[in-house]
Amino acid sequence: MADLKLIPIPTRILTDKDDIVDTIERYTKRKVTGSDLICCAESVVAITQGRYVRPEDLRITRVAQLCCRFIPDYGSLASPHGMQSLMDVEGKWRVAFALVAGFLGKLIGQKGFFYKWGGEQAALIDDVTGTMPPFDKCIVYGPKDPDKVAGAIKERLGCFGAMIADVNDLKRSRVVGVSPGLNGELAAQLLIDNPFGNASQKTPICIIKNYKEYQER
Repeated sequence: MADLKLIPIPTRILTDKDDIVDTIERYTKRKVTGSDLICCAESVVAITQGRYVRPEDLRITRVAQLCCRFIPDYGSLASPHGMQSLMDVEGKWRVAFALVAGFLGKLIGQKGFFYKWGGEQAALIDDVTGTMPPFDKCIVYGPKDPDKVAGAIKERLGCFGAMIADVNDLKRSRVVGVSPGLNGELAAQLLIDNPFGNASQKTPICIIKNYKEYQER
């Protein structure tokens, strides 16, 4: 079996003027085979879709100012702006209820209620400094239709599969969207050391060479 190899792909700074499928094709076309997996950072997909907001454009409510205090300091929702951005898309009372449910769940040894009931964006929002410049000054939402985007990448490039992933330096690797037939959880474990470089490295795309044989073995 051919060895797996992770290849980060450098790009220029991507914006909402870019189409993510066109961009991935431009930077990876001659590097990809039918046995490879193309992975892309979810924040970059979202940026190309225009799914971001500037903190100064948010109207911060007292509910957001209160609720953000119950989020660990390292979380994207720990700031009033981050929490308000979630409440604007998921509803402030839904988010507040989810926080209470999450607290009560922890009392009985159950975790994850906040992210289960707080809405899809609860786990996807990146607060300021959470992504590549100049968007490190913005709050970035999760991408729209990530499975559809992954499927379009696979179809365009002819690769084995495509995945949109949320990966960070805290050893967290989360599947956001996958193309049909891809075992996303298996692939996510290969990204645990975060090959993406969304800051000065500008490598938001990663090719996992020979992934097909790895999944099918």
